[in-house]
Amino acid sequence: MAARALRTKLLLVGSAVCAGSGAAFIASSEDPSRTLKLCTNIPPRLFRNTVTAASIAFDYEYSLSGLAEGSSEKAKVKHEVHLRSAQKLQELCFKNGGIYIKLGQHIGQLDYLVPEEYVHTMRESMLNKCPVSSYEQVCEVFKKEVGETPDKVFAEFDPVPIASASLAQVHVARTHGGEKVAVKVQHAHMTDTAAADTAAVGVMVNTLHRIFPSFDYRWLLDEMSESLPKELDFLVEAKNSEKCLDNFRKMSPHIAEYVYAPTVYWNLSSSKLLTMEFMDGAQVNDVAKIKKLGIQPYEVSKLVSQTFAEMMFKHGFVHCDPHAANLIVRPSGKRNIYGKQKPQLVLLDHGLYKELDFNTRFNYASLWKALVFSDANAIKQHSAKLGAGDDLYVLFAGILTMRPWKQVINTSADHLVIKGTTEDRSELQMYASQYFPQISELLRRLPRVILLMLKTNDCLRSVNNELVKGSSLESFLIVGKVSSEAVLEAKWSQKKSLVQWLKVWLEGFSVEVRLWVMQFALWVLQVRKALTL
Repeated sequence: MAARALRTKLLLVGSAVCAGSGAAFIASSEDPSRTLKLCTNIPPRLFRNTVTAASIAFDYEYSLSGLAEGSSEKAKVKHEVHLRSAQKLQELCFKNGGIYIKLGQHIGQLDYLVPEEYVHTMRESMLNKCPVSSYEQVCEVFKKEVGETPDKVFAEFDPVPIASASLAQVHVARTHGGEKVAVKVQHAHMTDTAAADTAAVGVMVNTLHRIFPSFDYRWLLDEMSESLPKELDFLVEAKNSEKCLDNFRKMSPHIAEYVYAPTVYWNLSSSKLLTMEFMDGAQVNDVAKIKKLGIQPYEVSKLVSQTFAEMMFKHGFVHCDPHAANLIVRPSGKRNIYGKQKPQLVLLDHGLYKELDFNTRFNYASLWKALVFSDANAIKQHSAKLGAGDDLYVLFAGILTMRPWKQVINTSADHLVIKGTTEDRSELQMYASQYFPQISELLRRLPRVILLMLKTNDCLRSVNNELVKGSSLESFLIVGKVSSEAVLEAKWSQKKSLVQWLKVWLEGFSVEVRLWVMQFALWVLQVRKALTL
């Protein structure tokens, strides 16, 4: 009894000391209210992380123990464990919010790089069910940033957001000058918890990797740690949007009028508030609305492919979050030869950009040129230069194109076209499951900027699938043309003799001929398809 009483007293004394120390720490800090939030919010989040990670690890270890490798029983059980674990991770992301939502969104865009169950679970929920800050929290951000509430800063301000994402939400407002604007407001808790959340996610990912060495997604954590501070500074986003348009005007003037970004109101913006021109139009995956605007979805697909090919292969400054909610389509005011409206692509959310240095951009463009032209030796050469090595270049090519190697090196014009059939999806999912350890190793080797290109490719593939129900040969022709132009431009800039000049000229002529042949093959396929309807 005495020992128990002593333990109780020690516990009470310890609790009092901890509580007193905590109170003193909060009271003496520069921002007591912020420190109090950290002290009350972080521990529960850490606890949820620990419980979720332990539960997932135990489930894999216990459920798969003793099952024969390659057996149908193990495949069935693994699918069930993947699904349960994905649902647990989804629940954790929703409860913790903030960068956890961002993490879930990243996972939902990594087709065939993580198990299908995780991708499907995250994609179904993370893009459309993001947290919403209350109007009181919005006012709190305004007061900290500009010293006034929204109703004083703007003539009109709708307290109900029209969209909400992982880091911020968007409100419609009208300036005192009468202009309709979109105001992006950062969620109030983001700055308070971002650093601690990143560290906590790091502990979870590293722990899972130690338990399951094949589960190596530390690269995703590294990328988030680097990109998150930039995404949380809306002035960086504003500068990115202006640089993006400037690149199109200077380096891609032939399509500059068909690519747009909202004008930034710098006098009404800060690191946590971004005021932009309000954009009307159709979301890029809203095919019905696009058609109502008099625009053909096929033309939108071509413009999306052209826009991002120019960014990746010529500009070296790439918007890395092109999911459907960030791409708006509207009429450009110009018409094609059939009298249909030509589309203009409006790019939103410029927070996540990556710059490709000259060598990376050259090798990435050369790789895609080789993929489009079925050049096995060049695929191997440039994959190795990008970090895939001589042993994983086949897998790298498959991840980039979502095609098995036999199709990648097939010389038919439409060898890279994904039909979007059930057989196609089943084959790709089988490869993803079968080569999961090799995929993890490849992701570990590749530079992070290339990993972001993979994510960008997945987003674009998803957009094109919505527009044309699969991938189109025209999109790959565009990629082949722009990547070839970028490679030739790089070689022109480095030519030093007449022989080198002649060699580059002949290569350019050869590329033009091959593209013309592929274009003719596309025309034949389209005529054949029309005749069978």
